Amino acid sequence: MRLLSKKWFPFVAWFPMGIAEIRSDLLAGLTVALVLIPQSMAYAELAGLPVWAGLYAAFIPVILGGLWGSSKHLQTGPGATMALIVAAVLMPLTAAGSAEYVKLAVQLGFLVGIIWALIAIFRLGFIINFLSRPVIEGFINAGGILIAVSQLGKILGIPLARSDHMLGDLAGLFSQLNSVNVASLLIGAVSLILLLVGRRFFPRVPVALIIASLATAAVYFLGLSDPVQTAHPLAIVGTIPAGLPKPVWPVPDLGNTMKLLPGALIFAFVGFMETCSVARGIAARSHQKLNVNQEAVGQALASFGAAFSGGQPINGSFSRSALNFASGARSGLAAVFTGLFVLVFLLVCTPLFYYLPKTVLAAIIIAAVIKLMNFKQLASFIKVTKADGVAAWVTFAGTLFFAPQLEKGILLGASVSIFMHLYKMMRPHVSLLGRHPDGALRDADFHGLEVDRNLPAIQLDGRLFFANAAYFEDQVHQHLERVPESRNVAIIFSGINEIDSSGTEMLKELHGQLRHRGIQLMFVGVKQQVLEVLESSGLVERVGRENFFGTYEHAIEEVFARMPSDISFTI
Repeated sequence: MRLLSKKWFPFVAWFPMGIAEIRSDLLAGLTVALVLIPQSMAYAELAGLPVWAGLYAAFIPVILGGLWGSSKHLQTGPGATMALIVAAVLMPLTAAGSAEYVKLAVQLGFLVGIIWALIAIFRLGFIINFLSRPVIEGFINAGGILIAVSQLGKILGIPLARSDHMLGDLAGLFSQLNSVNVASLLIGAVSLILLLVGRRFFPRVPVALIIASLATAAVYFLGLSDPVQTAHPLAIVGTIPAGLPKPVWPVPDLGNTMKLLPGALIFAFVGFMETCSVARGIAARSHQKLNVNQEAVGQALASFGAAFSGGQPINGSFSRSALNFASGARSGLAAVFTGLFVLVFLLVCTPLFYYLPKTVLAAIIIAAVIKLMNFKQLASFIKVTKADGVAAWVTFAGTLFFAPQLEKGILLGASVSIFMHLYKMMRPHVSLLGRHPDGALRDADFHGLEVDRNLPAIQLDGRLFFANAAYFEDQVHQHLERVPESRNVAIIFSGINEIDSSGTEMLKELHGQLRHRGIQLMFVGVKQQVLEVLESSGLVERVGRENFFGTYEHAIEEVFARMPSDISFTI
């Protein structure tokens, strides 16, 4: 019964808990909440939503993600990158901030929840591998730039036009620099500097909340948002509905489903990848075993919680999860406390932030994305492999070029990554081997080795299947042209773990071609699972079982044994 309870209610594993553990979770939850409250309002602005949509996403979803996720430290809720995707998906459909826009946002979150639920039900956590890390990093770095650019208008106090080309919108913004609101620029710049300094030297202090409170007080007492008292009033948050979020019906009709589904898939893939990366990274530091499919359950329920409460779509947050861990959280109870502290804010404190200037929210967003961007890591991918580097930088450039249609950038990067992977599989490394001084067979060209002309050995590393069978056949013929006097050739199978029917048919044809030229084909080191395929295809019978050897040494001994006594080749 207890095992069944843990399966359906994983949070029962937290108990029993001691007073010290509960106190640690309480303090960690409070620390994260003090950061989350201003962040959630800022990320709602970034997504083109009212600030209360971010606060609602910081309440119920945070609690559900903590209760049903597998990570002890993952904090769910609004995030900068995913807020940008929400804006990219919805802004082509309707006006940002409108009632229809809010409706589509919660419907988008509902569809994301459905996708995550399917991932959990069918245990499809492996699908995150379809988006490689270089593609994700290219997208995140480009997204960071776009997020920062999108907030420049609020910092400068200039309306930023939104069209199908964000780079063009930026050019339009620069043409209005003579209209800069000095007060907005000053408050935004000072806030950004203080946020960066606070994060560097006081990482556990809720600097964002302190700055937001001080800026709100300054706007109120100095009348900086009152058009009667100033010629250039600041844009402020305005009324934030107090109290609990009201339930909404987020299930879209067929028409909206078809419009939102592509964006929901992008959000789900990128969000799940980011969430799992965050959870895995912190789990490695906390020595916790992570269940990816259980994490999908938690994220699905959190998404449904956000959708039914009118909050913006959510995912796991890196910065808040790291803060949760650093603050001493012991279990997911810390996330529950975080959500409860946000509830207290919703019930009591929302009127206090009526005069919160939007330039401060913009500064909070920019400070957050600066931490996201890591161009050093982006540059390092090309040092690892050219394919990874190309995929990363194509994603980066494509995301910038197609903005605000971000899905095109990430799809372009993913397509390039998959294409280059397939191309690499189609042209595997096929080497002619020679005897190394250490006794092992190694790549003759790479190490400058002589090839045994009695039995030249050719090795393929990887699968032998329909995509590379013809290439391998061509490589064998090319290598044999270098040893035209040889009457035998060995295919080293130790690096081949899998073969399909195209591969076996190619080997049959290769055997026939070489036999016609008077060359005997031999197979060395064939693994059991591959040998079974060769037997079922009839290749073993055609070539002859006597031409299959466990080691190259046995094969060369057999070559000499079959030679007439007065004939031999030497190396």
